[in-house]
Amino acid sequence: MEYRRLGRSDIEVSIICLGSMTWGEQNSEAEGFQQMDFAVDRGINFIDTAEMYASPPRRETCGRSEEIIGNWLAARGGRDGIVLATKVTGPSGGLDYIRGEPTRLDRRQIAEAIEGSLRRLKTDYVDLYQLHWPDRPVKAFGQLGYEHCEGEEIPPEETLEALSELVRAGKARSVGLSNETPWGVMRFLALAEAGRGPRMVSIQNPYSLLNRSFETRLAEVALREDCGLLAYAPVAAGALTGKYLNGQRPEGARMTLFPDNKRYFGAQGQAATEAYVDLARDEGLDPAQMALAYVLTRPFLTSAIVGATDLTQLENSIAAKDLALSQEALNAIESIHKIYTYPCP
Repeated sequence: MEYRRLGRSDIEVSIICLGSMTWGEQNSEAEGFQQMDFAVDRGINFIDTAEMYASPPRRETCGRSEEIIGNWLAARGGRDGIVLATKVTGPSGGLDYIRGEPTRLDRRQIAEAIEGSLRRLKTDYVDLYQLHWPDRPVKAFGQLGYEHCEGEEIPPEETLEALSELVRAGKARSVGLSNETPWGVMRFLALAEAGRGPRMVSIQNPYSLLNRSFETRLAEVALREDCGLLAYAPVAAGALTGKYLNGQRPEGARMTLFPDNKRYFGAQGQAATEAYVDLARDEGLDPAQMALAYVLTRPFLTSAIVGATDLTQLENSIAAKDLALSQEALNAIESIHKIYTYPCP
């Protein structure tokens, strides 16, 4: 397993991170335990979760993924060998059950959120505490472009100062961003340079063959500022396996159970998926492994977050770290990208 430094911290993380959002919804606690045991045995030391998980979010399952990880840590021990990341929920009027009010990234709510996460995780600290999405209007989920919208926002200064209090108290070793824009990342970094709080070490954004928009502006920020990408949905929520092509909806698959996520299933997305799957098969490769192996080659990547509902899927994902794509395959990927550029932002 390859390990990379998390920003400018002293934390080393495996290039593959185990995601947990299915635990407590699609996966039972016992299955979550199996996945963590399997991953750790194969060198993965990085586990990512969020206070709002399981996903899709529901009142009944909110916090359950953290609870499963906490129970596993209590049963297995070895907390010092795990890099544990979680996220505080950004503004959303529809998730007021999380803290009993509309969620915001202000000092009071962040302080409350970390206490809830630490309690569920059964630990005194997290290694990486991330802002799940910004406390301002952004086109973060399934859209490109920017439309300015004035509205109530929690200033980044207040949010960063709240995170600084957590770091000083030993409740978080480092802090990071998620679903952020170049302006947002640079604003937080500038505040840190001015002594207003800790430096962001990572950006958890979507990145896959179907959504390479990170490359347009954020890749330069990641490389120049040592604030690397934690890529979520590197196989596009399973779309790049090819199992959903031609309208297929396999029994028990995530998009079969939860069809509201249409991010990767528009006409352009399906056409691009078919092209990439055909390329993988022409190269004699597993489509999901090819997609993930490509993500792992990116110089701005710190770690790719993989999710699985069974050990076969997880084993397949981990094996992608050993797949070296030929120059011919990489050239073919670029040719497809020129035809289908950011089909699923």
